Amino acid sequence: MVASEIQFDPAQERALTSLSSLAQRLQQPAEPANNGLLARLRGRAAQKPNVRGLYLWGPVGRGKTLLMDRFYEDLADIPKRRLHFHRFMQQVHADLAKRKAMQDPLADIAQQWADEVRLLCLDEFFVADITDAMLLYRLLEALTEAGVTLVTTSNVPPDELYRDGLQRARFLPAIELLKQHLEVVEIDGGTDYRLRHLDHAPVYQVPADASAHAALLASFEALAPCTGREDVLININERELPVKRLSDGVVWFDFAVLCQSARSAADYVEIAREFHTVLLSDIPLLPLEQDSAARRLITLVDEFYDRRVKLMISAAAPAEQLYQGHKLKFEFERCISRLLEMRSQSYLAEPHLP
Repeated sequence: MVASEIQFDPAQERALTSLSSLAQRLQQPAEPANNGLLARLRGRAAQKPNVRGLYLWGPVGRGKTLLMDRFYEDLADIPKRRLHFHRFMQQVHADLAKRKAMQDPLADIAQQWADEVRLLCLDEFFVADITDAMLLYRLLEALTEAGVTLVTTSNVPPDELYRDGLQRARFLPAIELLKQHLEVVEIDGGTDYRLRHLDHAPVYQVPADASAHAALLASFEALAPCTGREDVLININERELPVKRLSDGVVWFDFAVLCQSARSAADYVEIAREFHTVLLSDIPLLPLEQDSAARRLITLVDEFYDRRVKLMISAAAPAEQLYQGHKLKFEFERCISRLLEMRSQSYLAEPHLP
């Protein structure tokens, strides 16, 4: 793995060793494949038996995603896919809806993945939904049986997944399966690289001028080195939204896109689940005629706050002076309070809650 521009700490070095070893195993010549009738009927390429994957876990900001992404990029000749875990589960549920008549739809979904990829990288493995919890065992089992190697990142060890969740006893076999098929590697070097930047970067820029834009750009590039894409569209609740910059876990929106057009709380929930850091630029003053935009900003801040999303802003005025109307004065006072708290070191140090 190429890492000349990055200085790794000892914990990251250990993870890097495990990732490099996995890369070597994935690149070994394929063993004789099963060319039985089912494989021929499916038209499948010859596949190796499953190679044990990796479960990288540790507190926020320790470089888990960066390490996984570098590993992913270096495996140029391996059929692979990389997704946020929440987005992956959304796709699984959509695929399940198309297979209601099947006896074992998860096996068919897993085989579809195996037909397309050898390696599946999932960022931010986090289980909060009982529906996800109940189907994960069979899904993970089917993926490994089909020869898909998993690499995932998480803020918690496998044994802490879905802690205190409903019917958690039924989820425990999925935890054991993870530990069986994935090497569990802790990354906790004591340095929170994300917080180190956020703690020193001004997260609320006034005014929203060229200097503020440059500061936001510098922050984005520090949080997502070498991985950002510019001026792309993302799909949120079946609608495409334009973003200024996009990387895994980090996104940059113009205020007009999120708050001055038809958006719902469900859109903000989806964004908050998928991204740990959001940059929001060019918030104008909000007079009475902008009450709809002000209300959307209140809702956005509420949802981001609840999920501990890190929010970096450029605005025409300090938070206390943004709202110029009167109908939403009480609600906007709560928004101001939360925006102030979201700048604090204690908030910035809290883990994302997707």
